[in-house]
Amino acid sequence: MKYLVTIVLCVFLTTSGMAQTPVRLAIAGLSHGHVGWAFNRQDKKDTEIVGIYEPNQELADRIMKRYKLDENLFFTDLNKMLDQTKPDAVSAFGAINEHITVVRACAPRKIHVMVEKPLATTFADAKEIQNLALKNNVRVLTNFETSWYASNQYVNDLVQAGKLGEIRKVMVNDGHQGPREIGVSQEFFDILTDPVKNGAGALVDFGCYGANLMTWLMKGERPVSVTAVTHQNKPDIYQKVDDEASIVLQYPKAQCIIQGSWNWSFGRKDMEVYGTKGYAVAVDPTTIRERLQEKVPEERKKIDPRPAPFTDPFSVLADVVQGRLKMDKHDLYELPVNVTVVEILEAAKASAKSGKTVTLK
Repeated sequence: MKYLVTIVLCVFLTTSGMAQTPVRLAIAGLSHGHVGWAFNRQDKKDTEIVGIYEPNQELADRIMKRYKLDENLFFTDLNKMLDQTKPDAVSAFGAINEHITVVRACAPRKIHVMVEKPLATTFADAKEIQNLALKNNVRVLTNFETSWYASNQYVNDLVQAGKLGEIRKVMVNDGHQGPREIGVSQEFFDILTDPVKNGAGALVDFGCYGANLMTWLMKGERPVSVTAVTHQNKPDIYQKVDDEASIVLQYPKAQCIIQGSWNWSFGRKDMEVYGTKGYAVAVDPTTIRERLQEKVPEERKKIDPRPAPFTDPFSVLADVVQGRLKMDKHDLYELPVNVTVVEILEAAKASAKSGKTVTLK
């Protein structure tokens, strides 16, 4: 009888979440400005950091002291860290062009990966990442801040329910005053202003948000063409990359205008979606403006934040790795959408350089 009680208790603890085993998480790179989140979530028990890869010893020492981390967690060799710590998942916080290196190391070891936006700096790298994930049956997620926004989810729900009609015009505005102006770390600044490490300047840093959201709204449909204009308004600060970018995505019956900039008066991440029946604007993470009928005035409303796990990307990663969260293949985090994002960004760079519209095959 006691054995039956033990079995029943174990099943109860597992299914109720009380006995959930933390995902063994490793961090690859520390130069990205958002890496601090990984070390500031002691209230969450869904992940356990088992290793940290960072070849820059000075940066590693600084992070170690700031967050009071065990020095035995740190490695200067990625492969050695993976083999010794055996993580379930890796979160990449280095340069964007290093994402492919992380996936090449992790995928054959059956280790899942989450990268900071965007997925890659080149379309070739994005396709290789997708192939590695499929071949090795691992998940590769891309984390965008706007994926946490309840407002974006609300607008998409309106679209999918047909309440806006067919999408005709979308405008996505993202950015801030500039990396130097808002005081990012020197290591992060060096990435953002390097055309190889970041892929471009504001075009990649903030243009990726609009490409991600529009591809999601369109259920994975690729644009027919991409037209982009970039400029250096502050060449004394941003000498090698653009600080201003406007991208036009043309679809058979819809157009999306993406404005990614390091020249906004204040930081912003908002989206406007106009359809044949009405429009909705995601003003901020929890504020909506909508007008669903011509004779009805615009309504402004506050909505609740997205529920767990969507308020924390590491919780999303943990739930995906352990099978608790099933996402649509065209979700904001998933590979099909984010490979297309990189294709769009690459076409935008080519358009800006040539001064011509780029038609996608």
